[in-house]
Amino acid sequence: MSNTAARFAAVYALLAASHEAADYWVQQDGDAVSKGHHGPEGRAACARHVASYTATQALALGLAGKYLGLRLTWQRAAAGLAVSAVTHYVADRCAGHWREADDNAPALVRFAHRTGKGQWLTRDPGAGPLLDQAWHKAWIAAAAVITAGPAKP
Repeated sequence: MSNTAARFAAVYALLAASHEAADYWVQQDGDAVSKGHHGPEGRAACARHVASYTATQALALGLAGKYLGLRLTWQRAAAGLAVSAVTHYVADRCAGHWREADDNAPALVRFAHRTGKGQWLTRDPGAGPLLDQAWHKAWIAAAAVITAGPAKP
């Protein structure tokens, strides 16, 4: 296995674990409740959550990079964290809207309905959160690929 592949595995594990910590331990209840609301209140709540989420992931990368000798570049780490943050915001704005199939629903919800997930979303209250987490994990993998690229010399 190459050093880059090993670095990717470590970075993915770090980003995934810190995602869980940030979503369930760090996130404030008020932000969790409000982040999907329409208007400025919802946008602000989601932005606060994503800020603490990104800080948690950055802390995990920084500590592990130092103590595990991952030799991450700050540019790649920043780019990976940006991908994780933006895509996390997109999904979390969907909170409470997964059953909606109209044009007022968030874009990711409309996409889910238009790609055949509509019946599942309207039938199963757990479908939206599962799609949300699958989205997060896929983008965390992409963020890990970006972050783990060639090591600094």
